[in-house]
Amino acid sequence: MFKSLKLYKGESVDPERILSSLVDFGYKRQEGVSVEGDFSRRGGIIDIFPFSFELPIRIELDNNLLTYIKAFNPENGHSLWEHNMVIVLPVKKTGSSRTVAFTEDFPLSNFVDLKAGDYVVHNQYGIGRFLGLEKVRIQGKSRDHLVIEYDRQEKLYVPVDNMHLVQKYIAFQARRPKLFRLGSKEWQGIKERTRKGIQKMAWELLALQAARLSSQGFKYSPDTEWQKEFAGTFPYTETPDQVKAMEEVRADMESGKPMDRLLCGDVGYGKTEVAMRAAFKAVMDNKQVAYLVPTTILAEQHFTNFSLRLKDFPVNVQVLCRFKTDAEQKSIIKGISDGSVDITIGTHRMLSDDVFFKDLGLVIIDEEQRFGVKHKEKLKKLRLTTDLLTLTATPIPRTLYMSLMGAKDLSVINTPPQNRLPIKTVVVEYDEDLIRQSISKEINRKGQAFFLHNRVEDIIKVRDKLAKILPSGIRLGVAHGQMHPKELEGVMAEFLKGNIDCLICTMIIESGIDIPNVNTIIVNNADTFGLSDLHQLRGRVGRFDRPAYAYLMVRDKDLLEGDAKKRLLAIQEYSQLGAGFNIAMEDLEIRGAGNLLGIEQHGFIAAVGFDLYCRLLKEAVSGFQKAGVLNA
Repeated sequence: MFKSLKLYKGESVDPERILSSLVDFGYKRQEGVSVEGDFSRRGGIIDIFPFSFELPIRIELDNNLLTYIKAFNPENGHSLWEHNMVIVLPVKKTGSSRTVAFTEDFPLSNFVDLKAGDYVVHNQYGIGRFLGLEKVRIQGKSRDHLVIEYDRQEKLYVPVDNMHLVQKYIAFQARRPKLFRLGSKEWQGIKERTRKGIQKMAWELLALQAARLSSQGFKYSPDTEWQKEFAGTFPYTETPDQVKAMEEVRADMESGKPMDRLLCGDVGYGKTEVAMRAAFKAVMDNKQVAYLVPTTILAEQHFTNFSLRLKDFPVNVQVLCRFKTDAEQKSIIKGISDGSVDITIGTHRMLSDDVFFKDLGLVIIDEEQRFGVKHKEKLKKLRLTTDLLTLTATPIPRTLYMSLMGAKDLSVINTPPQNRLPIKTVVVEYDEDLIRQSISKEINRKGQAFFLHNRVEDIIKVRDKLAKILPSGIRLGVAHGQMHPKELEGVMAEFLKGNIDCLICTMIIESGIDIPNVNTIIVNNADTFGLSDLHQLRGRVGRFDRPAYAYLMVRDKDLLEGDAKKRLLAIQEYSQLGAGFNIAMEDLEIRGAGNLLGIEQHGFIAAVGFDLYCRLLKEAVSGFQKAGVLNA
């Protein structure tokens, strides 16, 4: 795999890590940058001239927050255009050197690294197989070239200066793509057919944007003293990214246009607080709020937090989920329909046909990827008339794509809360000694632990086995989704109180459970989980100012293969704070683009690869916008 330094606007980054990486990559520190391979630093400003870039880039750090990335003219220092992200790769010979710029604006291709054997797309020659780097002697000089194999073992040598013409081939299918012949006209014909077919998608994207901009939503009043008082009940100091996201949401709600915003922030980074303030703002203008969450446990936890924060305000908040009796559910549904319930927190139960809001103003969706197609279709109908705020730690490719293309607005919280430490993540073979040691260590420092086993059928046997290998004083509890609601509620209450030391549980604890005293999690059979699931599970710990540990246990590391191995390597690699965005991109590469844009577009993605598809789509959107066709 190619090693790379990936820098994103808005991320929190250690400048010393940047400098040491540049040195490792063969860059030389200078007073100023003038040629490829130079870098310099002046306080919070770092200039880099990446290998094969036409111009150097300047990044500015404000208290380790990367505030901007801009290309600049090295002759006069004038800033030119801004980047959302940039990837810097080695200039020294390492066997593989490549540099890619809740320069394109669309950066999907920049998140994936090439390795020998990968399929690639050359803009001019089509799909081939990347064989690696090879030195070719031209006019007495040896230069690195990418070697790409085409049909009938024809080879194309691409100078590293032309790397921007080559992207990794990503599609949604497992089968191998067709290799093209060099010099044939077939590729140009396929690319042109794809370009024409994409115009429909471009039109639909612009039509969606136009519909949002022309739809008349509710225009909320400016914040009042009560909003300031409510904000004052937040027990922590807001991070800069939180403040920015709150301002963006507030501006959306006061604009009079329906909000459709994705709030992307890593687990535990404070997305819920942004959502709470949006909900309070809606209620202050007598609008109702629906807060949709994926699990009953999370619904209960949010209800507890909302109730605590709202106790001094005349706001009626209720929770609608299976923890409630039929009579309680009927009473809450009546309150929703007559307007006496202001904020409803609930699971998909809230999307049932018997639930009607009197005056719904705001829908908040926590982790959209956890809801099924039927639920999403119902939510789509609300988008043009109701403000919508989607929260995610690992955005699903479609949602992320729509945000990057501008069809949704995007807010990112990259700043970790104060005192937050990275979670130490290790992939290990199942080891009873390690289980005993890690849980005992956590209990001895007055903490608690999760042992996650995602099979209800034998979860009691797992508890009995753990009881034998753990010290006798450790108190165990069991929680899973098939328990009676009251029993599950009771177990979680005991765990929250600290009366259970280690909770043996299923993925019911995956989303949003916030128990600062739990700082060790062991995931059994970790190779059976998806990448975003593993990231969410890991995020259940590390919410306190002490080191946290995630042990991902597998039966036999040597037997791991294919996607399972890639997922575990990725989750172990991306263990730094704020890794959710990286995880989403890695997930896209591992799983493929999937049913990203609807079945009509599948053939086009397969024909030219996802990256080139996106470039052609962006080209079409830009063309329509310049022509002003939607204004005609």
